[in-house]
Parts: sequence; C-alpha cells; structure tokens
Amino acid sequence: MSYNWQQPDWPHFRYDLAPIQDALFAIATTMGHMSGLLKGLPEAMQTETVLGLMVSEAVKTSAIEGEILSRADVMSSIRNQLALNVPLESVRDARATGAAELMMDVRRTFAEPLSQARLFTWHHLLLKSRSEQMRVGAWRIHPEPMQVVSGPIGKTKVHFEAPPSKRVPKEMNTFIQWFNSTGPGGTQEIKLAAVRAAITHLFFESIHPFDDGNGRIGRALSEKALSQGVGYPVLLSLSKTIEANKKKYYAALKEAQHANEITPWITYFVHIVLEAQIDAEKQIDFVLKKTKFFDRNASKLDERQIKVIRRMLEEGPQGFAGGMNAKKYIGITSVSKATATRDLQFLQDLGILQRVGAGRSTRYVLVF
Repeated sequence: MSYNWQQPDWPHFRYDLAPIQDALFAIATTMGHMSGLLKGLPEAMQTETVLGLMVSEAVKTSAIEGEILSRADVMSSIRNQLALNVPLESVRDARATGAAELMMDVRRTFAEPLSQARLFTWHHLLLKSRSEQMRVGAWRIHPEPMQVVSGPIGKTKVHFEAPPSKRVPKEMNTFIQWFNSTGPGGTQEIKLAAVRAAITHLFFESIHPFDDGNGRIGRALSEKALSQGVGYPVLLSLSKTIEANKKKYYAALKEAQHANEITPWITYFVHIVLEAQIDAEKQIDFVLKKTKFFDRNASKLDERQIKVIRRMLEEGPQGFAGGMNAKKYIGITSVSKATATRDLQFLQDLGILQRVGAGRSTRYVLVF
C-alpha cells in the first residue's frame, strides 16, 4: 500500500465534517466558557493556571516520544523565563529547559506567520543539548529512508516511510504556504481551528522533515493553529490528552498516512481537542479549590507541612501518584521518621489528609 505523499492527489486532503458537528459546537462553546473563567480569576491564579497547562504540555509531549522530563525542572525553567523566580532557580536537565523554551516561544509568537526560520528555531530550542549528535535547526539530509518503526532489531515493523530527504525542502515550502494561507484572513482560510490543527499535524508528520523532534514540533504547530483560530494562546494541553492513550494516537496517525481522505483522522483529532479543553476546565477548577484550601488551612500549618502539601498539589487534579507516606515525607522535608509520622497524623486529624491502606501499604491522600 502506498503512503499519502506518494499518491497523485497529495497534499489535497478530503474530509467530511458531518460526523463531528456536535463536537465542533462543543469546542466553540467550551472555549468561550474557559476564556471567561480565566478572566474572572485574580492575576496570580491566572498565572498559576497557565503555568500548569504549559508544564503539562512540555512534560507530556516528551513522554509521548519516550523521553521523561522532571516536572519540577520544567516548572523552574518556565518560571525563570517569566521572571517569576528571584533569584533564578537552577535547572539540572537541559532537555527540560529546551522543552520549556519551545512552549514559551509557541505561545509568544502564535499570531505570527509560520516560516522556515521559526521551525528551525523551535528545533534548535528542543534539541540543542544534542547538537553534537545530529543536525539541529536544519532539515534532514541523510540518503536513508526516514521510517517510523517498532520492534527489536532484525524484526522491525515499518509503520510509515516519509518522503526522501531531497524532497523535504520543496514539501516544507508547500506546507508553510498552506499553513499561512489557511490561517485567519488567509486566501484559503479554514475557519474551524480544530480542523486546521488536525490537518496541520498530519501534514507535518507525513513530511517528517527533521532527524528527530518531529512529533513534538508537530504538536506545537497544532497548538499554534488553535491559538490563531481563537486569537489568543489556547488554554489546554493536547499532549496530555494524547499521551493518555498513545496507542490510539499512533493507530489513527498510521491510518491517515495511507490516504488523503482523512475523515477518521479529523474525527479523532477534534475529539482530542475537546477532551483537552475539558481537562483544562478541571485545571482551572483545581486552582480555585487549591486557593480556597490554603485560605482555610494555611494558618493551622507550619512551614514544613505547607511544603509537603504544596508538593502534593503540584501534580494537579490527577493527584499525587501513590499518595503520601512517611518515606516520601522524609524525602521532601529531611525530618526524622518520628516527626514525619507525627505530622501525617496531625494532618489527618485536621481532615487535610485521609489515610488509605494499612501497614506497609499505608498512604495518605489529600481531602479537598
């Protein structure tokens, strides 16, 4: 079976929006509601919400590719760039810094037309720590086929093969022209931002122009398309939603790369956008609850206990993985086991923590 770029109608994608009219309407409604919610928050809470979503996107877009970043490092890097840390906090992982810088640049330049220079900048930000190992900030040029494969060496399965490297400059010129002409006010404007974001991702991934980082930059491009459609940086994390079911994402992408009739892909991606918006609404609600939580309890806690609670809350609405226990408490605060046990009991008595399990399986979860 041939790939989409090998077919005579490439890159003229065809699709039917009838099956997703309800989802598209829900996206428009939710987007407006979220914008209103955020504007109604105090400035500090707005910043916290946006920070949380940016950190989730940076961490999860890397996780999709099998690269695990420290949430704390990404958060510190973003806060450093926003001048929220005085003095600046050290960031151990250069990959976290690069991922954070990419997120910042995507949001800062969302309204600008796309260009080759911008894509090269993003690639450099993302992979500058690996510049000695590969071409960074440039299209791939190797003569070997660019393939997406899985399986052990000798038994690999090819899921997709991108156009030869010699075709990449021309293909990317076509892609960049398409992206700019389909944006707001363009000659071929696609008014539905979620549909344009879906095509953007598929189009870019099918060209696969870089040696590495294509998935992360492709998702950043989808965020740029969504932001241009609503006129401000979107408040969601596509990658968090995608990462929750990576197999479905790769299966949908693989199917779409074998034809230029892409209704199933559009359907999949539009629902991803809607799910990401719903998750972002939960994030806003979580920030509100967290603020009320500290207003109610902060005066009852000492600095050590507040530090632990803040660390638990950093994980967002999904909660602190595995709950809190004495060992984790000691790791965060460097206190003795007796003090950790006493503090956990105190927090339980206050109704801030709830005990789950018994014996070695004892752990504590937050009670909002």
